[in-house]
Amino acid sequence: MFDSKNIKIYNSLTNQLEQFVPLKENEISMYVCGPTVYNHMHIGNARPVIFFDTVKRFFKHIGYKVTYASNFTDIDDKIIKAALSEGVSEDVITTRYIKAFLDACEAVGCEMDVIRPKVTENIPAILEFIEKLVDNGNAYVSGDDVYFKVSSDPKYGVLSNQKLDELELGARIDVNEGKLDPRDFTLWKKTSDIGKKWDSAFGSGRPGWHTECVVMIRKIFGGLIDIHGGGTDLRFPHHENEIAQNYCLHNDYLANYWVHNARLDLRGEKMSKSLGNVVWLKDIIKEYHPNAFRLAILANHYRQVINYQDDMMRQMQGEWEKIEKLYVSVFRKLELQDALNDGDVLDVMNEFLTEMAYDFNTANAITHMYSLMKKMNADVRRNDLGVDILQSEFKTFKDMLYVLGINVDINPLSNEEKTLVIDWQNARKNKDFEKADELRNKINELGIRL
Repeated sequence: MFDSKNIKIYNSLTNQLEQFVPLKENEISMYVCGPTVYNHMHIGNARPVIFFDTVKRFFKHIGYKVTYASNFTDIDDKIIKAALSEGVSEDVITTRYIKAFLDACEAVGCEMDVIRPKVTENIPAILEFIEKLVDNGNAYVSGDDVYFKVSSDPKYGVLSNQKLDELELGARIDVNEGKLDPRDFTLWKKTSDIGKKWDSAFGSGRPGWHTECVVMIRKIFGGLIDIHGGGTDLRFPHHENEIAQNYCLHNDYLANYWVHNARLDLRGEKMSKSLGNVVWLKDIIKEYHPNAFRLAILANHYRQVINYQDDMMRQMQGEWEKIEKLYVSVFRKLELQDALNDGDVLDVMNEFLTEMAYDFNTANAITHMYSLMKKMNADVRRNDLGVDILQSEFKTFKDMLYVLGINVDINPLSNEEKTLVIDWQNARKNKDFEKADELRNKINELGIRL
């Protein structure tokens, strides 16, 4: 039997597979770093969106109450640049791409009951947090800017497994003469551009990137959370810097479990908007069904790099079509017998959930779903099978699809449509092919899927 208390998670903080113990029994607090909203979501951005939605669904399915938050970074130099290039305000840019992001999330099957804080809505709390760091000696004012003093955190490097004296200057560390130490990072910066700015005790400006999530987590959840997620590219410096700030003021690592998904590469190269080698999600889900893309993400373990290829999507489109065809076939067979009520969940669901409970192994979980599908494909063709068997298979299938976030849209038949389909089935059974063809044409004209 599946044990909902026996869940293993690979914790990036310890680099170990650990037994998951929530802070509160039967409750999960989870935060995932969200997008900087200056452009559409590319398929690499979509990987954590889909994966962590699946994690949320899994916990909900096995009985946990899940509070899930993911932010919008709506202050950024890239947003300002986009606004300037179009001759519009930053709000126009952020409003447009927040809507585009949410539409894309819904399209790929994500549940929308997510807390979505914006940085612009949390400036007073961010300033208060920065002032506390300054008062505590963990940050300092230099001119009109404020920097975090990395050397004040004895635990710095705990997430990225780096030692302070080994950190190298370069692209990942901002070299600035105003800093006491090149490794220090910006908490508040004076701005002279036309971008949004706020008055503060440090001067007019806007916050640096690394503080926002710490503040919003504490504001939403009140303190330490269960799971903090994001892509591996955020592990250093972003998540490392989040931990440093929080540890200095609150003596904890912000989350007990840090979970990072691997990249999605494009034909062997890292995907990046700045490099221009991206595939936009909005384009992919025009060419392929959104569920096919979701399957492509979940068919790989989240800690393995996915190398996106066109062949992969064609294969996943085929897998999705098999799922949809089977779902519709079983749904209609049960519907025509007025037997759509749920049956008992089969034991294969325990195997599916056991794989999910072992570090969210969606790839292995899907193999158990395919095993069930193979049996269902045989059983749906049988007329000598008790309806209760098909009901149980269908209930189990639906539960698996819910956890994976694969939704099949199908409209129930009206009484007139049921009669039409039954008459067609009887005509075929009686080998009245002329009548069967006539009825099948009517079924097709009405758009009824069988």
